[in-house]
Amino acid sequence: MQMQHLPVFNQRPSIQVVPIGPNKFAYVVDDVLLNPESLVELAVLHRSEFKLPKVFAYPGLELPMDPDFAGRLDDFFRLHIRRLIGGRRSVKMSCRLSMVSFKPQELVPRQWNCHRDLDDVAFGQCIAASVLYLFEDSRLGGTSFYVPKLGPVETNQLVRDAVAMDGPEFSRRYGVAPGYMVDSNDYFERFCTLPAKWNRMVFYDGAVFHSGDIAEPQRLSTDPKAGRLTLNGFFACTRVAS
Repeated sequence: MQMQHLPVFNQRPSIQVVPIGPNKFAYVVDDVLLNPESLVELAVLHRSEFKLPKVFAYPGLELPMDPDFAGRLDDFFRLHIRRLIGGRRSVKMSCRLSMVSFKPQELVPRQWNCHRDLDDVAFGQCIAASVLYLFEDSRLGGTSFYVPKLGPVETNQLVRDAVAMDGPEFSRRYGVAPGYMVDSNDYFERFCTLPAKWNRMVFYDGAVFHSGDIAEPQRLSTDPKAGRLTLNGFFACTRVAS
């Protein structure tokens, strides 16, 4: 990766704190990069290398970033965000460029509802996530946050069934139709939506249910210059002792 395509972070960020659930907050940083256009150029340069995720969790294409790139995001997280989210020590992190691109009928049940980023999180750790919007058209959608309407046991069962069942079986059992989630349903209440904005990065607790707010899927594209290009980060940390 060329030096001009590495992210250069604003070292004097203005951080807005936004409630995203009961006692849960997102940390919104506008103008987070000094060179956001370079990340779009990077995506264009490596367009043919974007691939579908192996576990079929993300509804589109992804391009993992190398350690030099990821390290710059990790440094920003450690300096400005980690303590706010309740992290004590960083354990591991990863990041990728992503483009939501699936048509609603291509989605599988686990993509019909909101989700949590809890895979491979060990006991005593917390997971933080981030999304940087690298597109100008806000109609491509920001990020919505949800609160379960059911108890933990029933909610966890729904999440497991969404992975194990095919579309028709999941629809029969839960009455959820295929498509992107953009509002409340029988199982989750939409708490808020943070709108997308060019060069805006949002950090949040990955244990909070969330989903891309894809209200106009006909606008999605696999062209990095026209599509819903984002940089997504994931940070596993030990927890601050309570």
